[in-house]
Amino acid sequence: MRKIEVVPHDPAWSREFAGEARRIRDALGDVVAAVHHIGSTAIPGIPAKPVIDICLEVRGLGLLDQQASEMVRLGYQALGEYGIPERRFFLQDDPKGVRTHHAHAFETGSWGVKRHVAFRDYMIAHPPAAEAYGQLKEELLGRHSGEEEPYIEGKGPFIREHEARAVDWAGIDRKD
Repeated sequence: MRKIEVVPHDPAWSREFAGEARRIRDALGDVVAAVHHIGSTAIPGIPAKPVIDICLEVRGLGLLDQQASEMVRLGYQALGEYGIPERRFFLQDDPKGVRTHHAHAFETGSWGVKRHVAFRDYMIAHPPAAEAYGQLKEELLGRHSGEEEPYIEGKGPFIREHEARAVDWAGIDRKD
């Protein structure tokens, strides 16, 4: 089972995201409509796994599939939907095998994009919720000795509850 670490927020994560977003845009060109920094590394002040989560809005998943070799050229593994329909998932490890990036690709305007961006924006706009999320992550890490699967499962109820709040807060129609 994969071990994870959670570390204090690092302001360098936003710069790391910006550089990686440029590399991806340069590699994929017009396929990419927008690139968003999502996940805990995008929420100032909370602890996170030091893995940059990227949400790619693409003009079409078929177009992205035709360009997946460009992501591989950048050092990503292309994993297809990887359990989430209408998504393409890419991950990148450094030369030592340490995970550094996740890229989640969805078609422009899709539910996947909307919910990820809404959750991020909600957490930034609601510091008590973000703080509670950070505390939960640290508790789960300690309780499960850094084991990735129970850590992820333990966050599930909090994420689902706050994602629903975020979607309502952002005024997103769930039918989109």
